[in-house]
Amino acid sequence: MFAQRIAARPPSERASYGYARAEVLAAFVNALALLALVVFIAVEAVRRLLDPQPVAGAWVLGVATIGLVVNLVAVGVLSTASGSMNARGALLHVLSDLLGSVAAIIAGAVIVATGWMPIDPILSVVVAALIVRSTWGLLVESVRVLMEGVPAHLDYEAIGNALCGIDGVVSVHDLHVWHTGPDDVALSAHVALAEGSRWLEVLASAQRLLAERYAIRHVTLQPSWPAPVPAGDRRIIPIAPLPDRGTRADG
Repeated sequence: MFAQRIAARPPSERASYGYARAEVLAAFVNALALLALVVFIAVEAVRRLLDPQPVAGAWVLGVATIGLVVNLVAVGVLSTASGSMNARGALLHVLSDLLGSVAAIIAGAVIVATGWMPIDPILSVVVAALIVRSTWGLLVESVRVLMEGVPAHLDYEAIGNALCGIDGVVSVHDLHVWHTGPDDVALSAHVALAEGSRWLEVLASAQRLLAERYAIRHVTLQPSWPAPVPAGDRRIIPIAPLPDRGTRADG
């Protein structure tokens, strides 16, 4: 909730992109906390397998049932919240608690019925494995955003080729695509033109293509019109920039 309040703040002179990444940071911390929880559960489970401890099955069953009801209510609330990375992180936290409650109910029932104590640490290991499986994706996604990686749902080469396919574009250089927030994507590129006089037309076409095909609306393009290149050469060169040979304009 704190991260969502921070993320809702408008851009400022000190944060020109705004504070949307506060939600990503919260999701990252959530994922790390869950992985730390997994380590704790695994260590405790192994310790109890090696040195079994008495478990009050009836108490475990009762408390776990109350916990299950509370977690089901929390899951219902979070499932109707926004689909932000922060909300997914909180939902994963609650789901891990819910899995723990289910495991505790099963363990309590088995202990009450049979007195077999190892069921408790065994199910704890199963729950830990399920938490790792669900948490890893959130951790990878949040790290990708924080490291300004290309969004997983976008194809870098396909975007470059699409820009090169615009009439009047010779080549695209220094192409960068990155997250500015959990759901916001930005793009910048150096566009070499056949004719500088067509820049406004090319800019409008590029902005329309990126918005309609890739849902990228934060676009900054830098034009130049170098010496002609061989016909059909529509390269994407994302590293080596071209020399400036014309008026620049941002769009």
